[in-house]
Amino acid sequence: MKPAELTQSLKQEAKRIGFQLMGACPAVTPTGYSDFLKWLEAGYAGEMQYLQERHSAYEHPDGVMPGVKSLLMLGMSYRTADHCASQPGYGRVARYAWGEADYHDLIHKRLKQMKRYAAELLPDVNVRGVVDTAPLLEREFAQLAGLGWRAKNTLLINKPDGSFYLLAALLLDVELEYDQPFEASHCGTCTACLDACPTNAFVGPNVLDGSKCISYLTIEHRSPIPVELRSQMQDWILGCDVCQDVCPWNQRTPESPHAEFVPIDASHPLELRGLFELDDDQFRQRFRKTPLWRPKRRGILRNAAIAMGNQPAEENIDALLLGTNDEEPLIRGAAIWALRQHLKGLDGIAPEIEQRVRDRLRQLTQTEADLQVQAELDGDWDQPNEQVLRPEV
Repeated sequence: MKPAELTQSLKQEAKRIGFQLMGACPAVTPTGYSDFLKWLEAGYAGEMQYLQERHSAYEHPDGVMPGVKSLLMLGMSYRTADHCASQPGYGRVARYAWGEADYHDLIHKRLKQMKRYAAELLPDVNVRGVVDTAPLLEREFAQLAGLGWRAKNTLLINKPDGSFYLLAALLLDVELEYDQPFEASHCGTCTACLDACPTNAFVGPNVLDGSKCISYLTIEHRSPIPVELRSQMQDWILGCDVCQDVCPWNQRTPESPHAEFVPIDASHPLELRGLFELDDDQFRQRFRKTPLWRPKRRGILRNAAIAMGNQPAEENIDALLLGTNDEEPLIRGAAIWALRQHLKGLDGIAPEIEQRVRDRLRQLTQTEADLQVQAELDGDWDQPNEQVLRPEV
């Protein structure tokens, strides 16, 4: 089968099974590999040590599949609705996590179909499908395959359809008919994405300090959130859509045809107080097959406590007091910080509730053994409330 015929057949099958974008490119060293190494050297990967440990594998796709000659880059749309208004006791999750399924499972299933289809066309072909877990600079190859340009927020933008796409790749050891790379950039002088970032994570156009990004902080960062970034995290508990929401190219994008991305009421937004009543088994049962499983219970409850601390409400306090009893130090520390925010920023708190909080924090100063949690307890709980402005959310 000739490369052009093979490529066309693969693209048609990809479209049939649910991908909205598809483009072919050669397996080469991506032009952005040197920038990736500089990014790592600058420390912008934060705690994601796995990127540094296998940095050499990103140099060429043969680090993912030896003998690879071509990549078929694929995109799946996930935009379905807009974010609900923020309210105390609830947290926002990124759009891709609104449904009941984990997108990895959704896409892997289709990649297996593509692999079987390729084997039907060429029985001796070697194929591997990957989605954001293999050492592959997907956005670089997507641009090389003509799917769009790398925007100032580092995401890939497709001119007609915006950036709400999940990228995947089909690696093959045969040649395809390659698409023209997308050479132009259509961001112009716009800096909306850079200006809107709550944590000021962009060093400049096309350079993201991942260690400050809310998506990183809520998912990949496994230790206590740096104090100076907590209030800026607003009510996000998994991922962030801010830089995409403000992008002009995303204002009129079509909705995803995939029902799996349609938001369920329980996650759009997510009720936070009840999470503190879930033990490990209950949390696993509820979230095991969803993107919220990646940060695990400790990460989600840490994020939930910070979100509640950023929106003080008396209704939060019982859940946060429960969090101070949790076996996980990461959760205890975040709950303590959030209670301190309530003491500082909640107007008209009932005296008996305020006293409960102060008594509990004072008790913890005597009993808490974890050093990181102890650091959250620094303060004099006999002082009157300090009135501060609540952070915008």
